[in-house]
Amino acid sequence: MTSSRTRDRMLSRLREQGIQDEVVIAAMADIPRHIFVDEALSIRAYEDVSLPIGYGQTISQPYIVAKMTQILRNGVTPGKVLEIGTGCGYQTSVLSRVCKEVYSLERIRPLVMKARNHLRTLKCTNVKLDHADGSLGLKGYGPFDGIIVTAAASHVPQELVEQLAVGGRMVIPVGTTEQVLHLIQRTTQGVQQTALEPVKFVPLLGGTALS
Repeated sequence: MTSSRTRDRMLSRLREQGIQDEVVIAAMADIPRHIFVDEALSIRAYEDVSLPIGYGQTISQPYIVAKMTQILRNGVTPGKVLEIGTGCGYQTSVLSRVCKEVYSLERIRPLVMKARNHLRTLKCTNVKLDHADGSLGLKGYGPFDGIIVTAAASHVPQELVEQLAVGGRMVIPVGTTEQVLHLIQRTTQGVQQTALEPVKFVPLLGGTALS
């Protein structure tokens, strides 16, 4: 179930679901999703479902990973990108293939260690990973050309908006009971916010955790 045929079916499904950016498709083809989940779940790695990775967290379904990456890219190669919520490192690995430089923050230490091993295995040398409270962003390293948030915030955090470069794009799920993916764009005229489609993510939490 981790064969090239299984991966090809995932890529075909992504195209049918509206993923048209061939750079994103190539990244999804290049990153082996099955290494990011427990061996018992690897048979489902290329299905279009989210899967548990421990600590109350999940690896997002392939469509959502591809969709958020496509929106972030918008047909160009972002320079410096911030990811909030590394998890097991799957989305991070995809970003490493389509962005010049990726900064990723994860609040749960064991997931940081797990993601670091995955990134090392895949030779993602343009990623800087840290154990930190992602809801605060990464002051001192911005502004960022793109910000991607892989957990649902109750509102768009102003701290993240302020770290977005002019011309930059942020993709973030917003909501509690009902969540909607939003695109935040910072322009010379101000900040524009666009609601895109319903999604389902774990909640964005502040602080850090050792386990």
